Amino acid sequence: MNLLLKSAVIVDPGNTVLHGKKRDILLERGRIQKIAAKITPSKKAKEVRLPNLHVSPGWFDGSVSFGEPGFEERETLGNGLQTAAKSGFTDVVLNTDTYPVPDGSPDMVFLKNRAQGKATNLHPLGCLSAGGKGKDLAELYDMNNSGAVGYYDYKAPISNANLLKIALQYCQSFKGLVHSFPVDSSISGKGVVNEGPVSTRLGLKGIPALAEEIQIARDIFILEYAGGKLHIPTLSTARSVELVAGAKKKGLDISCSVAVHNLWFSDGALEDFDSIYKTAPPLRSKTDIQALIKGVNEGTIDFVVSDHRPLNVELKKVEFDNAAYGTVGLESAFGALNRIFGAEMTVDILTRGKSRYTVEKYPIEEGAMAQLTLFDPDLEYVFERKHINSSSQNSIFLGEKLKGKAYGVVNNGLAILE
Repeated sequence: MNLLLKSAVIVDPGNTVLHGKKRDILLERGRIQKIAAKITPSKKAKEVRLPNLHVSPGWFDGSVSFGEPGFEERETLGNGLQTAAKSGFTDVVLNTDTYPVPDGSPDMVFLKNRAQGKATNLHPLGCLSAGGKGKDLAELYDMNNSGAVGYYDYKAPISNANLLKIALQYCQSFKGLVHSFPVDSSISGKGVVNEGPVSTRLGLKGIPALAEEIQIARDIFILEYAGGKLHIPTLSTARSVELVAGAKKKGLDISCSVAVHNLWFSDGALEDFDSIYKTAPPLRSKTDIQALIKGVNEGTIDFVVSDHRPLNVELKKVEFDNAAYGTVGLESAFGALNRIFGAEMTVDILTRGKSRYTVEKYPIEEGAMAQLTLFDPDLEYVFERKHINSSSQNSIFLGEKLKGKAYGVVNNGLAILE
């Protein structure tokens, strides 16, 4: 694959030479061959001209679910990775939201093999516990040797504190990253939305912020005792941000993420009882949103994820209490983040999570591997079903006014461009 990207504005905040410059970029055999103000087209390279073309290092999403194996009707790995590529992501971390769950080396091999030859790199997580049941540790070391980038019982809290302690201690020998979903189920109970004035008015059972915060506080105490590497996926409250900030000040090896939709929607969106807004963690208050955005800006929140979870329609089109949690988010992630933070900050947000998972980040410079995202940061539009490439259509952002859209990616010697 040889491409000539014409008149591309380079967005790479760490590149003091080329950031903000408009350049032609010649790609040959998967590498950046030349960057110049003007490059004469040749028959060897396909010329790419796109309106308001911007180019950045490839984007990274630290939380996606695709369904396969077990839930192929929601999303296959092939279509999921194609959706990620069209949405601008060159690297995604795959959750353990499958049946059976991936808790051994053969599962990592299967997932890695299914993802070969794609433009988007897949980095699988393995379950922390055997079968994801929260009782005994899974085969963490074997999964590490087979390509697992971390360990996570998807959306399931680690209720056994000793299991978390042992996992943190055991993973230190191979620098494994332990994930702990932030909710104390004994406090959240049968809650389905954020506990507050909205839940009271609507008569829906609430999940108090305390359920998240007390779990994070417990995890921090265990991390301080045991050592190791801990990641808190998709936190959602202002106090949670403060707790993580305090742990970082102590020098603990802790990171955290937030879902895009928790930066955009408050629990006020629930007024019509629409189950599309049912997420885990739940949509919180406007005060929480402000604290989360501040946490992203200040770096306390290490990165933002789409928390992409395709669900077939019958899991959503039921009464609110019985509906499944989750939303697709790959296609809308950039447009929402760009509206909140602006293009330069958004590119930083979408690339800085790579280091936590030891995913290599390639610079935009001559001779480097061509791992690029192509996008238009200024396009304003209303997000509609036609913008969804996922097999499932459960998008929380339908009808929202977004800004900016990905054209696609160039990676692994392939170009996926809409």
